[in-house]
Amino acid sequence: MKGTVFGLSLVALSTIGLAWPDKSGRAEPVQPPSAEQLHVRNDALARAKVFRHETFDASTIDFSKDPNDGVIDTTLTTCRFLPAKPTGTTPKFDCELPGGEEIKVKYGWTAEIPAELAATRLLHALGFGADRMSRVKTLRCFGCVVAPFHVRVMMQKLGILKAFDKHLEYDHAIDFQNVAVERKLEGDSIGAGDDKGWGFYELSNIDPLRGGASRAEVDALRLMAMFLSHWDNKAPNQRLICAGSKSEDCKHPLAMIQDTGSDFGPSKLNLAKWSRTPIWSDAARCTISMKTMPWGGATFEDVRISEEGRRLLGDRLRQLSKVQIETLFTAAGFRDVPQWAAAFEEKVRQVSDRSSCPSGPSSS
Repeated sequence: MKGTVFGLSLVALSTIGLAWPDKSGRAEPVQPPSAEQLHVRNDALARAKVFRHETFDASTIDFSKDPNDGVIDTTLTTCRFLPAKPTGTTPKFDCELPGGEEIKVKYGWTAEIPAELAATRLLHALGFGADRMSRVKTLRCFGCVVAPFHVRVMMQKLGILKAFDKHLEYDHAIDFQNVAVERKLEGDSIGAGDDKGWGFYELSNIDPLRGGASRAEVDALRLMAMFLSHWDNKAPNQRLICAGSKSEDCKHPLAMIQDTGSDFGPSKLNLAKWSRTPIWSDAARCTISMKTMPWGGATFEDVRISEEGRRLLGDRLRQLSKVQIETLFTAAGFRDVPQWAAAFEEKVRQVSDRSSCPSGPSSS
């Protein structure tokens, strides 16, 4: 009981700490990227693909199968805590598996866990880039403290995080129940200094003449973001990676969505709002918009989807059976699975069961 009260007290204090500015009242300074870093990053984005190379075959999709099978034990996984600066507001921490691989662990009563499990598995199944998420019944963390995320927020605000890390007890373990474990999709991240990720407005810079994705493929990714209600699309929530080789002189850049915890809303895991959010802002013109979502759509600009892009995504979505869709939500831990599946199927109909999109430029 005392441990529970102590843990709850830490959570309450750190919640205040999340909104507590540092001593200067400003964010930490960001080092602007050099001209060379910008060139390398922008060159990679211009040549980026948005689909992986695997052939799409809906009959092989099994959403109940864990994407980390053979690496993550979904019953009991052990890891060693990795000290890192806390970011965001979702309780999480980095950890190292016995084999040396780094994973991210999300824990607690957060809607981000089922949302991210479902979104990443769906993105992967449709052929997009996606990280691999597992639901783990028990994660045993050596070196963890009670409520590690919230404790670290407070230690950082007090300016004693480095001193605190010197006293971590790696011979002591704490168990976390029903967590999400994330393994990154293979590939070095490509950024420009402290600038990470990419904004949706930058997708127009992808050039098929330089080996990048076609407009149809880019439009399919845009439409998929709309399908998921991926409104929290600030640049760090997408990632540009070098698939299959090192980031230097990257031959196969891939643009992907990497943080889907706020999807299926807005804002987080909201069936009523998700089902009421239409795919098209102007169905006749095949325009999509996120301006009615939080942050006015963030980096997502209003855009007209090409007929080829609509058909590309729609043909893949409609090949998913009702059983597969229900399995997707069940495996991710959603409640009211039949209702979520019905909302999903309605969104598929909005994409697929309609007249052809008019030709024209992508900007609306």
